Amino acid sequence: MTRILADLPEDDIRWLDARAAEQGKSRAAVLRDAVATYRTQSPGGGNKDWIERGFGYWKDRTDIGDGVEYQQAIREDRRPYDDI
Repeated sequence: MTRILADLPEDDIRWLDARAAEQGKSRAAVLRDAVATYRTQSPGGGNKDWIERGFGYWKDRTDIGDGVEYQQAIREDRRPYDDI
């Protein structure tokens, strides 16, 4: 891992220290997380496409039960394709 030196305004340092304390992390760890997040949200920064960004988005949802059953219930509200 490469070490860097960066100058930040005092307000940003206070904000960074507060986030680090909230999360129980070091400044460096919070900065690494921030850069990783920024990189995934930037064009050409690791996002292959919008589908991959959304993959697993609902994996921890407990309010919908089985995913297939949920999809089928939603689709019951739609008209059959023959009627379109």
